[in-house]
Amino acid sequence: MSKTKNINSLPKLKPMPGYVLIEPVELEKKTATGIVLPDTHDEKSQKGKVIALGGPQITDSGKKVTPEFKVGETVIYKKWGGDEVKFGVSGKEYIFVKFEDILAIIK
Repeated sequence: MSKTKNINSLPKLKPMPGYVLIEPVELEKKTATGIVLPDTHDEKSQKGKVIALGGPQITDSGKKVTPEFKVGETVIYKKWGGDEVKFGVSGKEYIFVKFEDILAIIK
C-alpha cells in the first residue's frame, strides 16, 4: 500500500536508481456517455508525465537496466505501484514508481 507524504516545495529531485518521478494525469470526471462521476469516486490514475528519472537499476546479477522512456513522456504505470508524495503549499501530488512498474509509453 502506498503512503502519502507532504513536502514543502518541488525541489530539483533525482530519484534513486531504478525509480521514476511521475506527475499523475487527472482522471475524467465524466464518462464517455456523459455521466458525471462523484468526487467520492476512488479510481486512481494510471497515466502520468515523467518528471525525473533515477540512474540505471542494478539487478541482483549485476546487470544495468535503463528505462526506455524519457523525461516529458506520458506513461501508463501499475495501478497500485509506487509511493505518493505531495509538494508545495497546494499539495500537488506526485508518485515515485519503479522502472519495472511502467507498463507503456503513450506516443
